Amino acid sequence: MLVPTPAATTLAARAADGEPREAAPVSRPTAHVFSFDAIDGGRIDLADFRGRPILVVNTASRCGFVNQLAGLQTLHERYGPRGLVVLGVPSNDFRQELADEAAIAAFCEGTYGVTFPLAARTRVVGEAAHPFYAWAARERPGEAPRWNFHKYLVGRDGTIAATFFTPTEPTDPRIRAAIERALREGA
Repeated sequence: MLVPTPAATTLAARAADGEPREAAPVSRPTAHVFSFDAIDGGRIDLADFRGRPILVVNTASRCGFVNQLAGLQTLHERYGPRGLVVLGVPSNDFRQELADEAAIAAFCEGTYGVTFPLAARTRVVGEAAHPFYAWAARERPGEAPRWNFHKYLVGRDGTIAATFFTPTEPTDPRIRAAIERALREGA
């Protein structure tokens, strides 16, 4: 898993006379530098989705909001053919996820018909948070997951286009409008 170092917006350089001068801007990392372990044992590289919007959602099988899996599947079916990637990231950070990947996959697929990609169980908050979630928390201060089913919409360019907290249903008009915008931008 790639852990990018925080990039400064510019690098300080010194001329031959020792005077500081401003160097060329350094690009900031985007979501495309991150990858997740897949629930089936493979890898999910966000770079593979460059140029496509990605909805990244931390999920939990035993959460009161678990019915949102059906809404995420609806988004996947509706917008996937147009380029949207829905990525479920099961997490036990709030103590509501099943114990192993096989049980999580069986539950999500069997109960909700989930066909969108699922990561392996992943930490999403705190010091041990996955690098994507640590990056997202830095990019959007105050918008880190506070509970399961927190939604980050990553734009085609790899930046965070929108954040939606747990109570916002996946099929909420605000999420659909943000997805539509992300699909139009840069197309």
